[in-house]
Amino acid sequence: MSEIPSFDDFRAVFLNYTREAFEELPKMVKPKILDIGCGTGVCIIELANLTDGEILGMDIDQIALRKLNNKIKEKGLSDQIITKHGSLIDSGLEKGYFDIIWAEGVIHIIGFRRGVKACYELLNPGGYLVLAEAIKGINPKMGLITKCGFEMYKQIDWEKGCWWTKFYEPLKKTLKRLREEGIQPDLYAELSSHEGEISMVKNNLKESDCAHYIFKKK
Repeated sequence: MSEIPSFDDFRAVFLNYTREAFEELPKMVKPKILDIGCGTGVCIIELANLTDGEILGMDIDQIALRKLNNKIKEKGLSDQIITKHGSLIDSGLEKGYFDIIWAEGVIHIIGFRRGVKACYELLNPGGYLVLAEAIKGINPKMGLITKCGFEMYKQIDWEKGCWWTKFYEPLKKTLKRLREEGIQPDLYAELSSHEGEISMVKNNLKESDCAHYIFKKK
């Protein structure tokens, strides 16, 4: 049977943008980092590779956190990464504690106004908020973000159309291969659950163009 890639394998193709965004931040010694919507940890594991900081991963998905906790143990990162089940809103976390808050593709789900305000409260003065979002979705919210007390620090654009070329097109080919090989469908159910998005992204490439936005708390 051919190897069945995981969803994390596909998502990892965008880690170069995570690295590029992190490298744009000022050098910090043991920064306190909050990763919102950390999921199964594709991004948070990379952050741990990039810094000696203390990292908290938070998500509302218990199953995803269970997978992440297994990865943390396997990679020997228990002294650096801890996880918390919960939402950014009413998180109970200490205000003004974090140097960096990282949120890839999640603030628009929480809601920009509520999400950005919550991040502002949790960051220390001069702290950084890093968002990865669709350009078309975040651009109309720039005024709201600055009104919440942030200033734009840096924008890192992703390659145009990369959600198609690097993620959904390879996903489409992989699903086709697995079916042709007669692989049992429940073995790749996580991948096939994203199949409905394929034509939507292909037909609306500009809608999915993304960037990392780095904001500094005033």
